[in-house]
Amino acid sequence: MRVLIPGALLSYTGSTWVEAEGATVAEALADLDRQFPGIRFRMIDEQGRIRRNMRFFHDRAMIFDLDTRIPPEGELMIVQALSGG
Repeated sequence: MRVLIPGALLSYTGSTWVEAEGATVAEALADLDRQFPGIRFRMIDEQGRIRRNMRFFHDRAMIFDLDTRIPPEGELMIVQALSGG
């Protein structure tokens, strides 16, 4: 699947779009971490939960469960949430 990488994580990938394999979001993130060591920890905390400042989308729907299935031809968009006032 194609994966959109947020600007804050480009230092890991060097590219806005990368390819990842896996049937679920969790598997795709594991593959990204294999290719780009350390990137998963920036998105997923020690308890295996999505960090508060990260959002995942597929087909314009926000993903809350890392076991969500994504087809191989799909796109996973990773977006860093902004905060402030």
